[in-house]
Amino acid sequence: MRPEIPKPSGAVPRPSGAARALVLCALGALALILAVTAGCGGRRGQRLPRIPVTVARVERRPMPVELLTSGTIEPVQTANVGSQVGGVIERILFSEGQDVRAGQALIQLDPRPFRAALDQALGQMAKDQAQWAAAHLNAQRSTKLLEQDLIAAAENDQAQATAESYRAALRADSANVANARLNLGYSSIRAPIAGRTGRLNVHVGDLVKSGTSDALVTINQVRPIRVSFTVPQDQIPLVQRYRGAHPRVFVRPSGGDSAVVAAEGRLAFLDNAVDPATGTLLLKGEFPNRDGALWPGEFVEVRLVLTVEPNALVVPAPAVVAGPQGTYVYVLNPDSTATPRPVTVSRSDAARAVLTGGLEPGETVVTDGQFRLAPGSKVLVRKAGQGAQP
Repeated sequence: MRPEIPKPSGAVPRPSGAARALVLCALGALALILAVTAGCGGRRGQRLPRIPVTVARVERRPMPVELLTSGTIEPVQTANVGSQVGGVIERILFSEGQDVRAGQALIQLDPRPFRAALDQALGQMAKDQAQWAAAHLNAQRSTKLLEQDLIAAAENDQAQATAESYRAALRADSANVANARLNLGYSSIRAPIAGRTGRLNVHVGDLVKSGTSDALVTINQVRPIRVSFTVPQDQIPLVQRYRGAHPRVFVRPSGGDSAVVAAEGRLAFLDNAVDPATGTLLLKGEFPNRDGALWPGEFVEVRLVLTVEPNALVVPAPAVVAGPQGTYVYVLNPDSTATPRPVTVSRSDAARAVLTGGLEPGETVVTDGQFRLAPGSKVLVRKAGQGAQP
């Protein structure tokens, strides 16, 4: 009898646990090698992005030596018009806000009491004039009689004294007449200066008291007009240095439209002492104000131009960066890289900075985007307000 041979089955025998672990480790190592290889190849092929910036040219140009501050418009003269006599207002001879000339009648008080007082003074003077004339003739006659020893000396002395007393009374009457004429003239209240009237504080029929401190109307002289402003005490040497160069003063309404043309005037006044409370010096500029654009009490921006430097080295103010080691700018190189360069700023304003050196005219500096740069950074120049341009 032949032994039976087992038939092969279709199932594949499973590998042992050690074999499976070995296969998984080999696959993980292969995946790691592929990942590292791919990463290294990506870094080698990656290009650093260019940083978009705006630029401007370094130039030489005339630049003013100026101080910027704020000030207040004030009239050259102000007159608070009052009354030198008391009386009832009969007429108002001007309109509020009207320009008036010096000596122009503004308010008319009732003149009748003043005319009566003048007539009374004239009458008293005429009476005393007649009495003095009679006493003077009597004194002359008395002197002749005394020379002839026809009267006593005492009687002559009395005649002379009577004539002198009437003469003194006549002088007093003359003063009273002059005073009465003045009061009659004061009944017409006139403008003491030329200027623009303000608000009228009385009306027809009001009783005006003499010598009151309350103004009936205020007149401001507005042509010319002045602006009052201050500068810090550390700027006084600069002002003094260029005072003989006829500094100009420009003013513009504070916070107004920048398109408004600034009024131009001259420096008219420097105070003789620094205010110890604020450490500032008071200055005043004077303006023709022919168009009446400047108003007393108005706040304005003031630009005091001391002189003009004809050939200053200038860059836009935003190009200058303040760092721990001082001020510097980023200069654009021909290969489109940017390099920082230290500079010294002489003075600056919101738009431009004047340098004492460190750059040459015609060089290009970065004005926007420099805070994203590092030495040697590649840049992409763009126009202000536009996208980057290659």
